[in-house]
Amino acid sequence: MGCDGGTIPKRDELVRTKKKPEQKDKTSELAFKWKHCAISQEALTKPIVACELGRLYKKESVLEFLLDRSKFDIAAQFDHLRGLKDVKELNLTDVPERRSHLAEKGDMRSDSIIADYICPVVGVEMSGKHRFCFLWSCGCVVSERAIREVKSETCHKCGKPVREEDVVVLNGSEEDVGEMRHKMEERRELARLEKKAKKAGKHKMKVAEAEGSSSELPATQNGQDSPTDAPTATKQTRKETSDATHKPLTNGKSGPEKKSKGKKPCIQDDPKASKTFKSLFTSSEAARNQQQPNWITYNPLYY
Repeated sequence: MGCDGGTIPKRDELVRTKKKPEQKDKTSELAFKWKHCAISQEALTKPIVACELGRLYKKESVLEFLLDRSKFDIAAQFDHLRGLKDVKELNLTDVPERRSHLAEKGDMRSDSIIADYICPVVGVEMSGKHRFCFLWSCGCVVSERAIREVKSETCHKCGKPVREEDVVVLNGSEEDVGEMRHKMEERRELARLEKKAKKAGKHKMKVAEAEGSSSELPATQNGQDSPTDAPTATKQTRKETSDATHKPLTNGKSGPEKKSKGKKPCIQDDPKASKTFKSLFTSSEAARNQQQPNWITYNPLYY
């Protein structure tokens, strides 16, 4: 049972001490954040997206989360994700020489911190040892060192204009997350106000167009007609046209024939023409006195 025959026990064998809590491996924890999705804990594969708080996700996992939040136990931590507009697809720069991710065999040494992406400006690896940021306006990922040393108002990768508020730190500390949350609220409030102003501008434009179209009326000799006068004028014009259509043709004369300058003299005024010859024409007195049916619109010389 021990303590017999010359054994020398140690203090930790005789006295029970409180065990120290198991400490996390910071290196492994850091590598896990940069290589796995924050929602599903699966390995990150392209397309990779990030939220306004700097967390990395698989786009497929974000879609599943938005469709059914009940499948995820940590849904409360991602309540800021309302739709795909709240994430930005990252424009990453691959490592020029892709390293092998084979399993350890024999004397092969496996490195758990193998970066797949690098900074396109200074060339540091995106493994968690260096702070990385992405720009919300374009989604390009660069190191914080590149932003600090190469100061510019445009993106170092795509050349688009960049504001200071668009810089989001990836996998930052609690202080960084608090600052990013404040920027997120300001950005969303600004977007809401711009949308509201745009709607108000469209409404004003429609009202102005309606007022302009109502003020345009047909012009008359003394000015402008009122809307009620237009139908009356139209009816009167139609009536005159109808009367002119149903009026019997009498060579342009309804009463006694009169000579007019520049016109050919009527056959009825010709003294050389006989009375029988004159009666053949509709301008004769017999033809004018002849009663015509109501339905005839053109005199076919029925005698």
